[in-house]
Amino acid sequence: MTASDTSPHCDVLIVGGGINGAGIARDLAGRGWRVVLAEQDDLASHTSSSSTKLIHGGLRYLEYHEFSLVRKALQEREVLLKSAPHIMWPLRFVMPHDPSMRPAWLIRLGLFLYDHLARREVLPGSRGVDLRTHPTGAPLKAGYTRGFVYSDGWVDDARLVVLNALDAQTQGARILTRTRCTAAVRSAEGWHATLQGSDGRVHTVRARALVNAAGPWAESFLRQQAQSARGEALATRSLRLVKGSHIVVPRCFEHDHAYIFQNPDKRIIFAIPYEGEFTLIGTTDQELHGDPRGARIDADEIAYLCEQASRYFTRPVTPADVVWSYSGVRPLLDDASGDPSAVTRDYLLESNTDAAPLLSVWGGKITTFRKLAEDAATEVGRMLGDTRQPWTEGRTLPGGDFSDWIGPARRPDTDFERLVLQVQQRHPWLPAPLARRLARAYGSRIAELLHGVRDLAGLGAEIAPGLHEAELHYLQATEWATCADDVLWRRSKLGLHYTPAQRQQVHDWMAATLPTTDPTTMKASPCN
Repeated sequence: MTASDTSPHCDVLIVGGGINGAGIARDLAGRGWRVVLAEQDDLASHTSSSSTKLIHGGLRYLEYHEFSLVRKALQEREVLLKSAPHIMWPLRFVMPHDPSMRPAWLIRLGLFLYDHLARREVLPGSRGVDLRTHPTGAPLKAGYTRGFVYSDGWVDDARLVVLNALDAQTQGARILTRTRCTAAVRSAEGWHATLQGSDGRVHTVRARALVNAAGPWAESFLRQQAQSARGEALATRSLRLVKGSHIVVPRCFEHDHAYIFQNPDKRIIFAIPYEGEFTLIGTTDQELHGDPRGARIDADEIAYLCEQASRYFTRPVTPADVVWSYSGVRPLLDDASGDPSAVTRDYLLESNTDAAPLLSVWGGKITTFRKLAEDAATEVGRMLGDTRQPWTEGRTLPGGDFSDWIGPARRPDTDFERLVLQVQQRHPWLPAPLARRLARAYGSRIAELLHGVRDLAGLGAEIAPGLHEAELHYLQATEWATCADDVLWRRSKLGLHYTPAQRQQVHDWMAATLPTTDPTTMKASPCN
């Protein structure tokens, strides 16, 4: 692409490769639009890999009377669970009752609404439990004798973004990672954008419309990079950046349920089974001022999460137990609320047709990303004068169709177990833990990874425990992985299981085998 080109290179340029940008790219491309997506870092390298990793309606939002948001999210739960059962699955939550927090009747009413605001086919409803006899009561302090159990879902958030990007690419979109949009100038004819890869190469894109899906950078993008033909900034709204931090500690309990704990400050935290050997605890709500790239958990947040979890668990959780932590920045619309927890998690799509179409995405949560993308694609089509039909509801994401392995789908959770069984039967040489991990990561696309491989040696050298060269080559070639962090913390969570020396081995291998940069795809740009 050169600056001398005069015809549009694409219909829509999307800035931002988080869940919203990737979801919108997938939907637009599937409707036949020519799409280019530019992400300044790796896919899902910020907010979209730093969530609590739940597909949920948001039980606590009922207290803020966010009934529309909760209903929309509840409607999406099972749509998503069916679309990619290898990276999303049902999860039961236990809420121990603390009479000093909320009365039992209020919790029962909230759970009744939660059960009935949207239709359920897969997820069971809520019920009360006696924690003195129920297995989930064993790790809790003796004072918690009564509890409530309800359903939501779990998601590997970073892989969800990658799967959307893969599907978008299959539909014809061009996905440019580690490519920053340094300028986007608007005219009546379209957008003229300058893109710069991490290797310093610069090229331009002409687009008929622009979608600002930059997440925490959505406001600053409109103030600094996007301009009218007269050089005027295009920002009209302000974002409120709220940091949510999480800690990971050695496993606090043996069963497969998660906990939702009520805190004296009226907030809640979750304690969730994580990666087999660990418990994930979060999240906080803290105002962030400054660059979202600098978001890190602080000592006060660690102390808060440990203190609140220790109010419930018999065995205290201490800062010394923390083996990993992460912080995400939620880009929420500034409503001047004094309480960050009370700021709406719903999204707003803002259209501007003063010249070439501009759509800005404000807010949102991972559970409603598909609906957001559908609404955004419809609105872009309207602005371009050619509304095209939605298509993603009921469609699987890459790897989510197991039919070639197990036949017709039944239930997302049991279908995955059937897939694992078939993988083990077709590839008996695969160690059982590796077969399960690969099935979790790639679903039915495991066939591509294992194509032509007849024994463990065929996967190549084992660079770190359970991680072979064949998988690393696959991630480089198909999933935009260019460095160890991409592999260890976003395409997987293997980094949590490895020693520093083992992580370094992956880093060294990736650095040594990085392919020559392709200026067309920018896939092989090194990590920032």
